[in-house]
This record gives sequence, structure tokens and C-alpha cells, in this order.
Amino acid sequence: MISKYRKQFNQEFTSEKYEEFKEILKQKSGLIPAFRLSESPMFLSHEFKNKLIDASESIIDQIKELPKGTLEKAIPENCKVPNDTAQPHFFTIDFGICRSENGEIEPQLIELQAFPSLYAFQKVFEDTFCELYPFLNEIKSKIPQQEFQTYIRELIVDNENPENVILLEIYPEKQKTAIDFALTEKLLGIKTVCLTKVKKEGKKLFYEHEGKNIQINRIYNRVIFDELDRIPDLKLEFDFREEADVQWVTHPNWFFKISKFLLPMLKHQFVPKSYFLHEFPESERLENFVLKPLFSFAGSGVNLNPTKEITEAIEDKENYILQRKVTYEPVFEDINGEFSKAEIRLLYIWREQDERPILLENLGRMTKAAMVNVDFNKKDAIWIGSSNAFFVED
Repeated sequence: MISKYRKQFNQEFTSEKYEEFKEILKQKSGLIPAFRLSESPMFLSHEFKNKLIDASESIIDQIKELPKGTLEKAIPENCKVPNDTAQPHFFTIDFGICRSENGEIEPQLIELQAFPSLYAFQKVFEDTFCELYPFLNEIKSKIPQQEFQTYIRELIVDNENPENVILLEIYPEKQKTAIDFALTEKLLGIKTVCLTKVKKEGKKLFYEHEGKNIQINRIYNRVIFDELDRIPDLKLEFDFREEADVQWVTHPNWFFKISKFLLPMLKHQFVPKSYFLHEFPESERLENFVLKPLFSFAGSGVNLNPTKEITEAIEDKENYILQRKVTYEPVFEDINGEFSKAEIRLLYIWREQDERPILLENLGRMTKAAMVNVDFNKKDAIWIGSSNAFFVED
């Protein structure tokens, strides 16, 4: 979109630099990324960023103004966790990069979550782009590394000893996001602990380190609670639904409360119309909508072309939405003159003492496929996968 920076990046890009890029990330984290990394960042205008911020601020306002108890309705009865919090610690919003009817590039809301994304990884990702392409330093994020680390430390560790704070995941070594766990450990000095290794004595939780039981006071939660039921023969000492003397970052209930459940309630120029499946009006045409389960992750269960037969066969219609289709615009030119489409995720943190969340970073996903998910791309394509956006003057 921004010809000056796109042209310079494409001129400087080589496949050798891309391999070096991945090697630097491996050295910094100790792991090879388990998901595809785009060869290129995304260059977006400040005008486009202002549209993103305008939509996000409106969405935040609308969430804050919802009647008390509205969000609680999203939590399945079998997934309610005690000691909920007044607000989430994380807030992420995904927008597709689209073209409006009048020809302008604009964002369109895809989904939103109060679940941690790749906060530690994205900062390192951006810095690594800048190391290999020094001209990017003039347009990099204005939040320096030390300030970023302070924000994340205050949010996740707070005043606790880092050894009493854990990053909690189920089988973390098998997760595609393991590289983010490793970088979080380096950033904060905390341990990543598998849920199967958590011990419970009364209301206190512990993990074992070097033969000693270490009490857990604060949990940086990366477990998607409702997915635990799908893991066969899972043996746990700790059930999320039990009372425990811990502080959650962020509380598991927020995974449900800030989710696609909210989409039918939101109104904005950059928010496509959405309906719960059981409330879909006859006046609308099904072919203009995408079918999405409320609590899916990484694009699972999404149907781009739902039919009446498919929707009528769904029994729990209240757990699905229909969202008006948007058209992603291929605007990111690669070295072969082909173009990629993309989504951008804004990564906010929401400290307990703050009225509003703070935008810290962004995450991009580039594609040449129908769905913007790294699993749906052809293996020989370029300018696809996880990316990062740089905002520049038009």
C-alpha cells in the first residue's frame, strides 16, 4: 500500500535473508517457529491506522456500556470458573484489510478476544525485521523494548516473585505457539507449566521445580478451557471450576465473554452485520454470510459457503453466528508481482487500574488463500503466514 517502503523492501529481499531471519528468531528463542512466517511485513498508512483505532475505540465503548450481566450469558454452564474479574487483562481485535464500495482501503471487523496472543513473540518479530532491514527502524513501534517489557511485567507478574508466576498451557511443547512461551520466559523470568503437572493441596496450587514444590500465586493462562474435554484420557489434579488461591491473567471466563458472542451486538461502519444463527432473519440471504461457531479457535469450524441444509442440521443454533461476508483486498505486492491479502490483529493490554486498554503491538496474517489462516496456504507461495504491520505516512 505504501509504495516507497514496499519498493525498498522488495529490492532488498533475498531468500538468504529470509533464512537468516528464521535463524535469528531460533537463536533468540531456542526454538524453530512451528507456524509459517511471512517473508514480508505489511506497510499500512496512518490513515488506515486511524480507521483501526476509531473502530476499536467504538467497540470498547460499546462493550463498557453493555447492561450488567450481558457478557456472563456467554459462559457455558460447565465452563464457569470462580472469582471472575471486572475486566480482562488482554484484549485483541482482528480486522480484515478490505476495499470499500467507494474504492478506499478500510478495516472490517472479523472477531475479537480477551485471550492472550503472541505478545512476546511479536515484539521480537518486529525487532528482527528491523535488524535485517535497518531502514525499517524509522517506522518501527514507538514503544521501546524496555517500556514494553515493563508493561508486560506489571500485567503478568505484578508484585509477585516470578517463581510464583507460571505460564499455564496444556502440553505446551506440542503447541504451535511454543516459541512465544519461550520468549515470555526470557522476558519475565517465569516458567511454562503443563496443566497436567499442576498439584493441588486444599485451595493452593503448586508446580515442581528441581525437586521442590513451588506455590503458584498467579497464572498467565494460555489454556482454552472448553478444549480440555476433547483431550482423551486427560488426568488432572486441578479443575478450573474449583476454588483456588490464585490470580488469573486473564480469567478463563473472559475467553467466552469477549468473543464472537458479541458480534451481533456491535454497530460501526467497520463492523459487518452479524446474527445469532437462531435469530437469522428471513429478509437476509444466506449466501451473503459466513457461518462461525462462537468459540472456535484459529479458524476451525468456519464455513465460508453455508447452505440451508447445513444450518438447519445444526442443533445448538445459539452457539453459532452468521457474519456478513467481507472481501479482502490483495494489496501486498511480492517480488513476483503477485499480491497477498491480510488480516491485522491489534494487541491491547488492560491493566486492572485502567479504565481503557492500551495498544501495545500488532500481529499480521498474510495469505493468498480463501481463508486468512496459515494452514490454508499453498506451500510454494510467498508473502504468506505470520507478519507484522508498520505504519507510515502516506
